[in-house]
Amino acid sequence: MLKFIRERYLDLLASIYIYNEHRGYTAIDRVLEAIVARSPDDTALIEAVEQHRADERKHYVMFRRWFELRGTMPLSVDRTCGHIDRFVEIMFAKRIDELDTQMVIDSDTSFEKLCRVISLTEKRGFKQVEILLDHPLVRDDKVLMKIFTIIHADEPSHWAPYDAWLKQNGKREPKWWEYAIDRFIHSELLFLKLPLLFVNPWLKRRADWPDASDPAEAGASSFDLSVPAE
Repeated sequence: MLKFIRERYLDLLASIYIYNEHRGYTAIDRVLEAIVARSPDDTALIEAVEQHRADERKHYVMFRRWFELRGTMPLSVDRTCGHIDRFVEIMFAKRIDELDTQMVIDSDTSFEKLCRVISLTEKRGFKQVEILLDHPLVRDDKVLMKIFTIIHADEPSHWAPYDAWLKQNGKREPKWWEYAIDRFIHSELLFLKLPLLFVNPWLKRRADWPDASDPAEAGASSFDLSVPAE
């Protein structure tokens, strides 16, 4: 029974992460489009966000490789398990895929709001990885530990460009209610959605990889996740 609980938990955890990492880098593509249109000469910001995008893609590939090593596909979770999805839906009253990129390009207010959402999401992700690195069910999986160790090292640079833009342009820091929304989304996933998914016997596995519709990157799943033998 204990083995089943552990395997189910890790399976679900990695499925949620692979969804979020894929959503992360595909959403950043649109953020980059807005930044290039708004500030084509701000090479420092563009390069920092491009690196953020590259890291999110790398993290996605690592989780994909974890599933490939197990010979299985991720469980079929959707946007309801996506932190950035829920944050954007609440803050902009529409889904990420419905967000008008031109509006973000044209409106300082919208771009400012988006920067705060991304920054808070990345900081939340960093805190969660710190918890998982000390989680007894995760610590027994050396490959997952390697993945989360890499993510932990990458994460602090991810919110930096958005915080820097806000500061350089005299924009405000997040208000208490934005922090409250962030905590609500995290708690909703941790204490409601994850337990319900855990006991859901009808939860199916994906038939394809999340990046199957990304022609330029489909199949790019090679990544060295070897760990030292004891």
